[in-house]
Amino acid sequence: MSKVTVVGAGAVGATCANVLACREVASEVVLIDIKEGLSEGKMLDMYQTSTLMDFDTKLTGSTNDYTKTANSDVVVITSGIPRKPGMTREDLIGTNAKIMKGVINSVIEHSPNAIIIVVANPMDTLTYLALKATGLPKNRIIGMGGALDSSRFKCYLAKATGANINNVDGMVIGGHGDTTMLPLLSKATVNGVPVSQFASKEVLEDAVQKTMVGGATLTKLIGTSAWYAPGAAAASMVEAILNDQKKMIPCSCFLEGEYGQSDLCIGVPAIIGKDGIEKVVEVELTAEEAEKFAASAAAVHKTNSILHEIGAL
Repeated sequence: MSKVTVVGAGAVGATCANVLACREVASEVVLIDIKEGLSEGKMLDMYQTSTLMDFDTKLTGSTNDYTKTANSDVVVITSGIPRKPGMTREDLIGTNAKIMKGVINSVIEHSPNAIIIVVANPMDTLTYLALKATGLPKNRIIGMGGALDSSRFKCYLAKATGANINNVDGMVIGGHGDTTMLPLLSKATVNGVPVSQFASKEVLEDAVQKTMVGGATLTKLIGTSAWYAPGAAAASMVEAILNDQKKMIPCSCFLEGEYGQSDLCIGVPAIIGKDGIEKVVEVELTAEEAEKFAASAAAVHKTNSILHEIGAL
């Protein structure tokens, strides 16, 4: 029997819960929110699709009652205010840091052994806050950003090359921000063949740029943050943990010397299994990529410093 809690019944959280339910990733999925009736209503609506979608996952909705989340194996934290057009992820730090501290304390009180996946923005900084605020081992606090950014990179690479998207492999590391993420074009392939054989340098660079503003593009189109891909990205990480898949997934990890960086959470490839982050994988970067990664890390450190300025740490 496995249990997953998703904190925040907004579009991202509800999508994550729905993917988990439909794929029968866990025996029970709990959706919790501060808004009266929201999570209960969404889980009831979801339950009514069970015979249509052929799943029998137990679904529980709760309004701020963390006792219903007790003994969760994995907790996904999506709660926080979403981006609006023109906002950066960093603009959200003051409000979402306060929300994160309250949520993480409630989560750990009832599920002290859970692995935590942070989705809320600014994601790298809130992952760092969750780690420092709880004192949990670094393998049990994971930021989702790289998984989402990499899925977007693969999408744009598929469009650029004309390849079947399921044959495309690409990885995004660095901070989960429009100017800090680093799509690794040098490592991108179509079924193992470098993407450079399928599209020009200019076309591929355009795919990189579109990836970096992927979230902002959707925010502008929709009027708020995206939810289908973020929710599915978080659910895929839960699945890797509960099924001990040992998948290599780019995600925000706490570094202690890897890639020449320490005391920050930032996107790098990692092996994800039953213990959460089981290994940080150090891939060889080009000189240009290494320089950009260092600049990205510096930017994340700068955002982290705001946590001290506002008294969150």
